[in-house]
Amino acid sequence: MKKKYTVTDRIITKITGWIAGFTMLGLAVWGGFTLWGYYKYEQTNDAQVEEYVNPVISRAGGFIVAVKFDENQHVKKGDTLLLIDDREYTLQVAQTEAAIKKATAQLQVLESNIHTLERNADAASAQIKAAEARVWKQKLDYERYNALYKEESATKQKLEDMQAALDVNNSDYQAARENFNAAIAKIEDVKAERAVVLADIARLKALLDRNKLDVSYTVITASYDGRMGRRTVEVGQMIDAGEVLAYIVNNETDKWVVANYKETQIANMHIGDTVKILADAFPDREFKGTIISLSPATGSSFSLLPPDNSTGNYVKIVQRVPVRIRVDGNRKEIDMLKVGMNVNVYTPKNQKHNG
Repeated sequence: MKKKYTVTDRIITKITGWIAGFTMLGLAVWGGFTLWGYYKYEQTNDAQVEEYVNPVISRAGGFIVAVKFDENQHVKKGDTLLLIDDREYTLQVAQTEAAIKKATAQLQVLESNIHTLERNADAASAQIKAAEARVWKQKLDYERYNALYKEESATKQKLEDMQAALDVNNSDYQAARENFNAAIAKIEDVKAERAVVLADIARLKALLDRNKLDVSYTVITASYDGRMGRRTVEVGQMIDAGEVLAYIVNNETDKWVVANYKETQIANMHIGDTVKILADAFPDREFKGTIISLSPATGSSFSLLPPDNSTGNYVKIVQRVPVRIRVDGNRKEIDMLKVGMNVNVYTPKNQKHNG
């Protein structure tokens, strides 16, 4: 018995045929584009966006009294981010300034003492000259009476009186010299004390600079233009020096992509090659990039426990080589790519190179 097809069956068959045809055509076109892409590009989807994300670290400890930023906020270089209670640090500054004033007053006293001692030394020097003159005069008198005594024109008692007077004048002369030397030694002692005070003042001034530096550390500012990331502090929190308080993304540096290419793909890659970047977040937008460096070793070589193929358990695995690619374009376009985003990177084969 001959099977009959209804009009509906014929329509369904025709539609199914058309759908199958379009599907095959679409697969053929997709396959063609895919093959063309593999022929024209070295590509990888093992790539992420990188940027300098730096911690904001406190250089002073204390209580947080103000937080001037929110997460994801844009900040400018020099903007205040955090304020730490600075009362203890300002008291240290005041204490050091008082110590400097005290040492300066001591220095003035020593300068005055040196001036007084120098005048005493001048007086002692004058006494030496006077004593020396008396010794000279008494010596002449003694020699004259000694000559008269030899001629029996003077008594022995008178000669002995002249001798005693000469001895007394010599003693006065020696005492004057000792007084002068003592005055000079005292001056040197005071000058040594002055040197100690001067050194102490220099130390205190250095300490004052350090204390003022500690005060400046209580105001934490942005080191560059950027965007604030995760924040881990709140007002009233006690922090220690060296503690990470937040993270900031640096907007003043380039943004780059680290693409982990297979070792079989990098033979014809060179620094300066242009690449195409497609982000998973923006599949319809194409970004441009430039290769700026190729890693000197595979990624596994930098791991904490690099593989040791000499153990005998060797399985050949294609290694990945990190390639650093700078993202080109204006800052507004580049900022669409966030740190950590997954991207697909396409490097044209057979690019022309100078030299």
